[in-house]
Amino acid sequence: MSDEIAVSEALEEYYRAFSTLNIREILPFLHEPSLVMGPQGVFPLATASAIKPIFGPAMENLRTRGYARSELKSAETRMLGAQTASVTGIAVRYGVGGAEMERAGITYIMRKTDDGWKIAVMVLHGAPAA
Repeated sequence: MSDEIAVSEALEEYYRAFSTLNIREILPFLHEPSLVMGPQGVFPLATASAIKPIFGPAMENLRTRGYARSELKSAETRMLGAQTASVTGIAVRYGVGGAEMERAGITYIMRKTDDGWKIAVMVLHGAPAA
């Protein structure tokens, strides 16, 4: 399997895990340490325990709004080296009825580890309208 395919599969699995809205499900996909950057600021995630205060409120908000699942659309993968890749796409969230709830541009910097490809950096940014 090529590294590009492995990176894509890792992110597909991450999106399935995120769609459960269970923080424990996403932990295996995040590099330790990792970094999340978005409109609210830059958040270093040195350990798994640092993830809950960042992802917990967002997941709870989605749960109360009738969230069902997320997908990564229009993903463009670029290998930056043997152990590093950049993936830019659009994170699309859907509600229980299947309607699109929201979308955000997103870029991942992925790092290849002994356990597979992990998200080392996650950057949320603008996305084109649906």
